[in-house]
Amino acid sequence: MAALDLNAGAIAPVVDEVDLADLRVTGTIPHELNGVLIRNGPNPLRGRFTGNDVLDWWPEDAMLHGIAFKDGRVTCYRNRWTRTQRWARVHHPELVPFLLDTNPNVNVLQHAGEILALAEGGPPLAISAELETLGAARRHLGLAGGMTAHPKVDPQTGELMTFRADWKKPWLRYGVTDATGRSSVDIEIELPSAPMMHDMAITASRSILLDLNVAYDFSMLSRGFRMPLRWHDERAARIGVIDRHGGKLRWFDIAPCFIQHVVNAYDADEATVVLDVVRYSHFFRLADDAAGFEDNPLGVLWRYVIHLDRGTVIEQQTDDAGIELPRINETRTGRPYRFLYAAKQPTNTEIRGVVRYDLEHGSMQQYRVPEGDQNSEPVFVGRPAASAEDDGWLLVCVYRRATDTSDLVILDARNIEADPLATVHLPRRIPAGFHGTWVSQDNS
Repeated sequence: MAALDLNAGAIAPVVDEVDLADLRVTGTIPHELNGVLIRNGPNPLRGRFTGNDVLDWWPEDAMLHGIAFKDGRVTCYRNRWTRTQRWARVHHPELVPFLLDTNPNVNVLQHAGEILALAEGGPPLAISAELETLGAARRHLGLAGGMTAHPKVDPQTGELMTFRADWKKPWLRYGVTDATGRSSVDIEIELPSAPMMHDMAITASRSILLDLNVAYDFSMLSRGFRMPLRWHDERAARIGVIDRHGGKLRWFDIAPCFIQHVVNAYDADEATVVLDVVRYSHFFRLADDAAGFEDNPLGVLWRYVIHLDRGTVIEQQTDDAGIELPRINETRTGRPYRFLYAAKQPTNTEIRGVVRYDLEHGSMQQYRVPEGDQNSEPVFVGRPAASAEDDGWLLVCVYRRATDTSDLVILDARNIEADPLATVHLPRRIPAGFHGTWVSQDNS
């Protein structure tokens, strides 16, 4: 795998926390864009990454970034490390016993009146819209044992579907939390070994889990790997479908692959499920000398049509562009949808550009980012009282290599090839990270 310089350019960590106002803006910020964009990602507390590949980047300390808007103005940018036991060990050892043992560096979720920073398998951490750490979730007590960083919220029922994949038994648990935060389903799913399961999908009636070819190999720890993950040729790749509130989970075999991120899924009819994903033909495959990894291929858009009555799956590549970090209008989660937004990945060491797919018309638009610059995932924010699925904006953080700073670009989600509606110019960088969410003013 190509080595990364984690301490230079777009990935390089920042070493302090700041609050910045009076930010320079080019263009006009939509007056209806009221709230805060919260972005999550790894940023080492000691100011420097150790190592030079993605498995040295993924597990580092959680830092949140927030950019707030009100009435056509950007009111502030701030960043904060989450106040966890990891933070206390570096800054205030006396506080370690009083803080949560988690590293929520992957995602941010709004559910049941709480904003939660999410870890890969650890318990969620409650935060405020101002990025203050509030501690353990107060309304989601059933998730205190840990959960995925990619749960799914049903936009109609308010239910939250989760899983927890662990490297010790039980390997996998599946759960449902109701709209108030109370656990309503918590079941163990039998697996032969521990998978690397990062994301899931839902439909209006079912949940979809992924047991694929990347899994744990603990012998890697003694060979100097920081995280014991690799591709396994001998594993079966399969998709699991379960009725939302429990019952028998059915597995459907598919060709070997790895799926890091799901786009969306829906029930085409009572016996047919459609699942769209970003698919890799292989991932974390050890090189011949077993001292490192082969280069990962690029992820591409892929569709699985699962026929429950026949027990078969139709697998089809939808496009050949390299993409990652897919997002949709989340009011369409688990339902038929038309538009998909994703970060473009021209090489396996770059995320540069944004694509917009119109799945109904089979067309694609692109927002181009200059060579040398890089960008985050595009976060869709719907216009209040929107009349259509794509009526809203995309918020995209873009790193500018020439100035070592970041911009927040606001695009018209209907026409991302047009010039940005507005660009917020930060005097510093937001390091490359993982995922984020929009917290509207009404919910902040």
